[in-house]
Amino acid sequence: MRHGAAVECGLDIDAPCEEVFDIIHDYGIRLRWDTLLSKACIVDGSTEAGLGVRTLCVGGSAVAGLGMETVYISFDRPRVAAVRMTSGPWFIADFAASIRHTALAENRSRVIYKFRIRARPRWLGAVLDPILRRAFRRETRKRLDSLKRYVETGT
Repeated sequence: MRHGAAVECGLDIDAPCEEVFDIIHDYGIRLRWDTLLSKACIVDGSTEAGLGVRTLCVGGSAVAGLGMETVYISFDRPRVAAVRMTSGPWFIADFAASIRHTALAENRSRVIYKFRIRARPRWLGAVLDPILRRAFRRETRKRLDSLKRYVETGT
């Protein structure tokens, strides 16, 4: 993978796009399924996720409780939402992610999570970027598996 390359993870879920989209972007229930986080909230006074809304996600012990603030740069329910980092850990120069939803059948959909991450300092990117991509890919797969379980079984 070249420096700055995007990473993509996806899976199929037995639920319609609208339901999955709404669960992902509902910060009131986010911690019920998101295995990476210890805190997830909207920080700009908005009552729900949407274009321009700022959020804060703080990792659990797997990522030493590090936090990242993001802003939604795209929000097209139920097809796609995208965020970019506005502030985060000192060693991440930038981060952006999108979540796309595709209907496969009436009650089945595909979720594709795609992200880019770059390390700081930039001159160490050739070494640090692949490490960050692997770590985020691993955690993203866990999160998507947990999302699938939550949507399909409620646990």
